[in-house]
Amino acid sequence: MTGRSLRLRRLRLLTTGRDDTARSARRRGAQPKVVALGGGMGLSASLAALRRITGDLTAVVTVADDGGSSGRLREELGVLPPGDLRKALAALCGDDDWGQTWSRVIRHRFESEGELHGHAVGNLLIVALWEQLGDPVQALDLVGKLLGAHGRVLPMSAVPLELQALVRGHDPARPHEVDTVRGQATVALTPGEVQSVHLVPADPPAVPEAVAAVLDADWVVLGPGSWFSSVIPHLLVPELLDALTQTKARRVLSLNLAPQPGETEGFSPQRHLEVLARHAPKLALDVVLADQAAVPDRESLAEAAKRFGAAVELAPVAREDGSPKHDPELLAAAYDRIFRMHGRIGPWR
Repeated sequence: MTGRSLRLRRLRLLTTGRDDTARSARRRGAQPKVVALGGGMGLSASLAALRRITGDLTAVVTVADDGGSSGRLREELGVLPPGDLRKALAALCGDDDWGQTWSRVIRHRFESEGELHGHAVGNLLIVALWEQLGDPVQALDLVGKLLGAHGRVLPMSAVPLELQALVRGHDPARPHEVDTVRGQATVALTPGEVQSVHLVPADPPAVPEAVAAVLDADWVVLGPGSWFSSVIPHLLVPELLDALTQTKARRVLSLNLAPQPGETEGFSPQRHLEVLARHAPKLALDVVLADQAAVPDRESLAEAAKRFGAAVELAPVAREDGSPKHDPELLAAAYDRIFRMHGRIGPWR
């Protein structure tokens, strides 16, 4: 048996043991199986909340990032962009000394005058394991084991993706014309009005483990996050969208606390739902969660949610400092209440 085969066998034993532990916990009636989809800081906020209420948690992460350290590694090595995966792993680290130390380590960025400047330690660790093991899923499982992560992190696709957007008024000199804007980092900050987004290559394959997790879940959480560059891309992977429409899990959409400069400038909460429906008209939802202070027109939001078959739940989920960031404890309380009130009778009740 080769050295690489031995490493893969050991890794399978590690992950199998963890899966058996999770199944045993479910048999004891402990917790719901939850899958959270997104990317960047929005997904991190959701994971930091969800890990407080379930130990059976899987993050499915976008892989279209092309900026910063991730973009440089992607361009130089042809790998998946590791940045959003790293952020998800950091959010799943525990609150004990081990978890918080590793969370800081993988988020640490080098500062230098050379090529290492700006690279995050976690990005380099993830890419190194990808090259050693040759399997992105097994490598991420191993990083999660090292960190003591309270959940699993998966890429939504095993191939790097490019996000492209059709934007009206991208050029201020031509406010009524529609241009194609390429790259997630550019789309996230684009001037003008984003009309729609798509992925290149079109119809990319989903990671099978991500599809299986969605189909096996009790709850699927979509959002919060950058709407066009982190939330909607999951709906553009056909196998993943099929899983989202076919799963027996309940589905909750978590809205942002405020519009984002650039891609959703001036959007109302209901406008977020309208563009989601344009990209995935067959998607059904059960609950739309929003911060009560961020919804000036509750009736219009309820009407927009009804088109998905969803109820609206309003709760205080923002930090008290006034920043447009979620408070993990408040968000955890909101998710827990939704799971108990809207879920089917389940062992966690």
